[in-house]
Amino acid sequence: MKKLTARFDKERLLLGIAAPLLAILAALVITTLVILATGKDPFAAFSDMISYGSASDSQIYILNKATTYYLAGVAVAIGFRMNLFNIGVDGQYRLAAFVAAVLGGALTAPGWLAIPLMILCAMLVGALWAAIAGILKVTRGVSEVIATIMLNSIATAVIGYLLQPEQLGQLDEAGTLVSTTPLPQSSHFFSIDTGAAGQVWGFIVIAVLVGVAYWFILGRTRFGFDLRTVGQSESVASASGVSVKKMVATSMIISGAVAGLVGMPTLLNDSHQYDNSFPVGLGFTGIAIALLGRNNPIGIALGALLWGFLERTTNHLEFQGYDKEILGVIQGVIVLCVVIAYEVVRRYGIKRQQQRVGAELAAQAAARTEKQEVA
Repeated sequence: MKKLTARFDKERLLLGIAAPLLAILAALVITTLVILATGKDPFAAFSDMISYGSASDSQIYILNKATTYYLAGVAVAIGFRMNLFNIGVDGQYRLAAFVAAVLGGALTAPGWLAIPLMILCAMLVGALWAAIAGILKVTRGVSEVIATIMLNSIATAVIGYLLQPEQLGQLDEAGTLVSTTPLPQSSHFFSIDTGAAGQVWGFIVIAVLVGVAYWFILGRTRFGFDLRTVGQSESVASASGVSVKKMVATSMIISGAVAGLVGMPTLLNDSHQYDNSFPVGLGFTGIAIALLGRNNPIGIALGALLWGFLERTTNHLEFQGYDKEILGVIQGVIVLCVVIAYEVVRRYGIKRQQQRVGAELAAQAAARTEKQEVA
């Protein structure tokens, strides 16, 4: 039995390593073919990406981008663990950032008080906006995909209406940009100065804490166990006394609260105001990163770093004469390869487990038959 367990653990480890290696290999082969199809040298492109991405200023850029991407990935992953597709992270974080920026511009409180208030405000707005989709799902059976897509559009319209000089916006001195009232210097989040390479956004600390909380709550608490159970089988969860509707609504609210943090690194560490140039589409990036990371906090972190690396290096390739669409192709290829590779390995692992169980049962049956014949 110990030998069987040791072999099983060893095979699980090999399968766990095989999935990402298979995905990386497939992604490299397909990307090479794509670059070759454009008439360029793929090996020169890969070499340029590695050298440029390893520069100190590029590493700072990647870390800062990964901070935002990680929060987006965790927000999406919380829904995924419940088999919920929270496609509304995009609207949730933009509306949350906008309201937090308005609040921060209006506050006269010291930074040690104003910053936590803005963060809590953003989480509350994101949670409330996601709660609409959660309530519609559990009370009316409305698909969270449809509800959150509509809520994204509504959030865009609300921000567009309020972000005007006669509403909550103001024109800059040049009269070309409408934004919320800039945050006072005291409300800027701290940054880690690395010299000429740039500054690492201090919000990376918050992102790490969110990742630790995500790991602990989902993996080490009764609430996390109930949440995963509902995601795997609603009937089993109901039979064990778990309120499925309550868990669906709660997970959407938590996902929205984390989504509210997605825009805060940009607001508190970079732009210090909300305007029309505020980054959009981060929610959809979070979907890809959650898939890459397999909803695991460490995997999501690696996916966020990879996404930041690709964004930094492929944008640089455009200046080297490569087609700018290569970034989208590479990102799409990587996501597809990861999803397919993990599914292939998962099915192979199930097949191997079934074979082992069948062999063990056959051996036990043969042993019983032999004993009966001897008797």
